[in-house]
Amino acid sequence: MEFFKTWGAFMVEGSRAFARWEVENARVILGDRKRIWLLALLLLPVILGGWAFADEIGQALPATIGGKEAYSPSYYSMYIFCVSIFIGVGAGLISGCIGAGGGFIIAPALMSAGVKGILAVGTDLFHIFAKAIMGSVLHRKMGNVSVPLALVFLIGAIIGTTVGAGINRALYNINPVLSDAFITTVYTVMLGFLGFYGMFDYFNAKKAGKAAGGHDTKEGAAMTGLARKLQAVNLPPMVTFDQGLIPGGRKISWLFLVLSGALVGMAAGIMGVGGGFLTFPIFVYVLGVSSLTTVGTDIFQIVFTAGYGAITQYAIYGFIFYTLAMGMLLGSLLGIQIGALVTKVVPGITIRGFFALSVMAGFVNRFFALPKKLVSMGYLPETWLGATKMMDKIGMYLFFIVITLFGLWVFSAFFKNIKVLKGEA
Repeated sequence: MEFFKTWGAFMVEGSRAFARWEVENARVILGDRKRIWLLALLLLPVILGGWAFADEIGQALPATIGGKEAYSPSYYSMYIFCVSIFIGVGAGLISGCIGAGGGFIIAPALMSAGVKGILAVGTDLFHIFAKAIMGSVLHRKMGNVSVPLALVFLIGAIIGTTVGAGINRALYNINPVLSDAFITTVYTVMLGFLGFYGMFDYFNAKKAGKAAGGHDTKEGAAMTGLARKLQAVNLPPMVTFDQGLIPGGRKISWLFLVLSGALVGMAAGIMGVGGGFLTFPIFVYVLGVSSLTTVGTDIFQIVFTAGYGAITQYAIYGFIFYTLAMGMLLGSLLGIQIGALVTKVVPGITIRGFFALSVMAGFVNRFFALPKKLVSMGYLPETWLGATKMMDKIGMYLFFIVITLFGLWVFSAFFKNIKVLKGEA
């Protein structure tokens, strides 16, 4: 039980580290005129190719993507673009206000909106890559990166991303519904674990009367027993890191770094989240890397892992919906800014509660969607189809209702306290 509590705590901290990366990225993008112009150029194909010539393009393009049954329109529509902005705003509000990476709701939200598995994952990964590239100047923080650590880790991350994305494509070629069910199952497990731990953490904090904010951090310099055991394994070549924090630094075998990178990369390839929420707990809890080095390396790997996965594993196979990606990028930049400001006027315990609620909403959404897919594949009786369709709808409505209410609450808190926020500024 203690292991699961500890791992849950580090998973939450990993999600928060990813959120901090998103917030800082957004500030860099919106604080630089050149990057705003770059954003405008990225949106230009959406406006010209979609808004202005939607009908013409829609008639010229095939109705399906990837040679299978239609997973979503392969052409622009105002509905799709507006949905993507809405999802981006919701994810941004979660990242900025709750202090937990909002990426975990993007793929489930896209799938609920009618964009199925493999396309949602590829689009999410491309959206993260575009954000990382535009905010790359943020890597003046790279003073915390151990280059040898990062490079060896990336060997595994690239391998893992290739394998994870390859699994998605292979399952899609066998049966598109099977691919959808697999991605849904992975999200159900991950969100379930995070959600139940988040609820546990919230009620414990409430019982203890804690008022800490949602952006708490752990130094992570003190190693766990597992980390000490792994660092004691002398399997050359050994990689040295944290020389600036510990005299002589720490060492770990390249093998454990490659295996860790492979796990993170596989998660990125399957889920489309960049793998950032896993890097922190693995580095700190398993490998014994300080949190300072971990954050810098996390930023570094996201750029390359997301870029490699998006371009080589999804884009060239046609599994990226550019219109959706740009809509999410636009919405998330807005949501992150509003959410980050609201944290200054909202009690920390409330933030903890919304973190747990939003993750649980994503869990329920994917859990309720799974039975319908199992019926479609013949694993459950056909007579269950009506009930599973109802479950799917309930999960979808609950998810979007929770995200919408959360968004309305954040915007309400923002406008009610706008004078206070102006005064602080």
